Amino acid sequence: MVNSVIMNEMDTVVTVTSGVSAGSDVSYIINDMSLMVKANSDIPINHKVAVKNVVKGNEVYKYGEIIGYATADINVGDHVHEHNLSSFK
Repeated sequence: MVNSVIMNEMDTVVTVTSGVSAGSDVSYIINDMSLMVKANSDIPINHKVAVKNVVKGNEVYKYGEIIGYATADINVGDHVHEHNLSSFK
């Protein structure tokens, strides 16, 4: 079951459409391919989950646009929110 949305193949995050528990699958479709990552923690509805690793200081992409910069290393499956994302470099 697809439970997240991704808009662009450049995106490093997806947005979950329902809350996800730690260890649960976060599934999405991009370019007609079904993909999945495991959530590393509980993810509230409408929050972001990393689908690509992002090194501290690098850009985080959503909608094919930079939405901020990683304030810590972000691993696939991590919750991406204000605790590890800043709009300032």
